Amino acid sequence: MSSTSPKRGASSPRKLGSKSPVPVRVAQGGAAGAPSQLQAGPSAPEPVLPTFPTYTWRNFAPNAQLLYLRDAEDADRALALLDAPVVGLDLEWRPNFKPGLPENPVALVQLASEDKILLIQVSAMQGFPAGLTLFLESSRTIKVGVGIQYDCKKLFRDYGVDVRQCVDLSLLARSVDDQWKGKYTNPIALARLSEIYLGSSLPKGKVQRSNWESSLTALQQEYAANDGQAGLIIYKTLIARANAMARVPEREYYSFDIIRGDLRDPNLRPWFAFNPFYDPGPPPPPRAQETPDGPRLVKSRPKVKAGAARA
Repeated sequence: MSSTSPKRGASSPRKLGSKSPVPVRVAQGGAAGAPSQLQAGPSAPEPVLPTFPTYTWRNFAPNAQLLYLRDAEDADRALALLDAPVVGLDLEWRPNFKPGLPENPVALVQLASEDKILLIQVSAMQGFPAGLTLFLESSRTIKVGVGIQYDCKKLFRDYGVDVRQCVDLSLLARSVDDQWKGKYTNPIALARLSEIYLGSSLPKGKVQRSNWESSLTALQQEYAANDGQAGLIIYKTLIARANAMARVPEREYYSFDIIRGDLRDPNLRPWFAFNPFYDPGPPPPPRAQETPDGPRLVKSRPKVKAGAARA
């Protein structure tokens, strides 16, 4: 409605000099002409946000061993003993606070199994550990994380390392839980997944943007261990849901390899994030578009997904 249109029930404009009576609002307990005191109506109650206990890897794996490794030979020895079918994978690097500067290389690689959490600080080593390269390129172990395709592409850019058997937890969550709506490839934060599936809050704060190339503090080690292990525990929860479904989602809906920086399926064909059974929910509401005759509602046209043509 235009702001110049009269309100419903408004009277015609008065002529100047007319003697129409002017209503006087009387304050409660006061005389006419006293300043009015408007009584505020009952305010709507503020929504109560759920609170979650703080996530700590010790609560989920009290017997796990945390290893902070700054030497390549120590890292290779620890990786030789890491015989796990699935690990949580995460990366950290020193942020740039000046715009326009190139991104710093990966400083820390976190690998979390059920009984070990390895914090491998590659920035403190002379080169990328050979044992870590072999582990990441092996198809024996599944590597899980949120936005893992971007992390693994960065690993290739920084160190020329391939990563096989990757699982994107956002895609897996959208494949097994219909509460998630919107575009299939929209990421879901690890902290949000932790709240929904683990009932715990992942603390972030300033440590997330700290210097990951210097010797790590106890707070940094705790943060890095939590992020790596949370991905593993969330994966176990989601894959259990997948295996209990009447139609078990195909692994290709959420799993892929990173070969020379490109997304590939097990047959080395280009891989695209696509799930033919995913329900994105209702389309977005019409948006107003300005025209010479005023605003006009335009229906949003759905975009064709990049992987829609793939069989």
